[in-house]
Amino acid sequence: MKVKKYTASTMPEAMKVVRSELGQSAVILNSREQKTRGFLGLFRKKYIEVFAAIDPNPRDHHKDKRSIRFETNKPQRTEVKQPSDHVLKELELLKQQLSTTQDHQTLLPGPIQAIITGLRDQDVDQNVLNQLSPYLLEKYYGEQLKSEEQLKGVTKQFFLQRLEHIETDQPKMCESKYVYLFGPTGVGKTTTIAKLAASQSISEGKKVAFITLDTYRIAAIDQLKTYAKILNVPIEVAYSKEDLKKAKEKFYQYDVIFIDSAGRNYRKDEYIEQIQDYVDFKANDEVYCVLSLTSKQKDLEDIYSRFSKLNINRVIFTKIDETTQFGPIYNLWNKYKFKMSYLTNGQNVPDDIQDASPELIVDMLVGDKE
Repeated sequence: MKVKKYTASTMPEAMKVVRSELGQSAVILNSREQKTRGFLGLFRKKYIEVFAAIDPNPRDHHKDKRSIRFETNKPQRTEVKQPSDHVLKELELLKQQLSTTQDHQTLLPGPIQAIITGLRDQDVDQNVLNQLSPYLLEKYYGEQLKSEEQLKGVTKQFFLQRLEHIETDQPKMCESKYVYLFGPTGVGKTTTIAKLAASQSISEGKKVAFITLDTYRIAAIDQLKTYAKILNVPIEVAYSKEDLKKAKEKFYQYDVIFIDSAGRNYRKDEYIEQIQDYVDFKANDEVYCVLSLTSKQKDLEDIYSRFSKLNINRVIFTKIDETTQFGPIYNLWNKYKFKMSYLTNGQNVPDDIQDASPELIVDMLVGDKE
């Protein structure tokens, strides 16, 4: 790699010189504003300092033909040229600049720009992108991974490494007797409970029962009763703390008891306090926060933060089929490090539900979701 420093009074002037000497394929590694020393610190003038680079042609067309014929009989090996100390220094300068500016995309090579743009469209947090950019630059210049497809593979590895220790529920899903689902109105809690219950009843052969705390919406009770009838499982409606206690005692011999909650305004503290008074949570209970990906990032954070007061220990993301932005899944997990459970993608019971594996999440982020 050929790296050269240029100075000019303005950026357009600097770019004109760079293009004339290095050509249109030149890449700007770093640019910064500097000042001359002046006289006794006075009369200092501003100027632009630019570091630009261009890749040399790696092929040697003057190689001896006899040597070429001889080497074709041997296994071919591709050697990766290590960057010089000078290039490493410039990369370090660029990484520092990327970490301190929001408008750094114009400093990046085209293939990296495309990946960063795609992730920004996925609504991936800017702080994550600021960490990813230097990582891709090191692969681009250090390991000569220049194509967008190669860099996409590197991007997947970047996220997989961070999701490596993500806690998922499989294959231990629903090992507890009591499984609670909480979340705001309209996120699909009742349908999600039906999917989980169908999986446990039909696939796992477990004895399943329903309890609903959603006494505010008749339609919600009727919906769960319909699912209970289809799955041939019993259901109880708890109108009070005592009703909940009696329902648990009635279903004591069952393997898994799914408890549906009312979808209420989560911003009201009295709702959370009411649940805390209503439910006697145990250490081994599975307590889910159900979140819709059609919600805004800020709302997701607010919802999770408030429901965390209920000892939430797992998360289910719903309605992934109703959005094209999957960055909030990673953003929220990256902030709170919760256990990831399932992603739901439709109304069909029990089919439209998937394990929230790191591989699936990364494929969705990088653009391989069908």
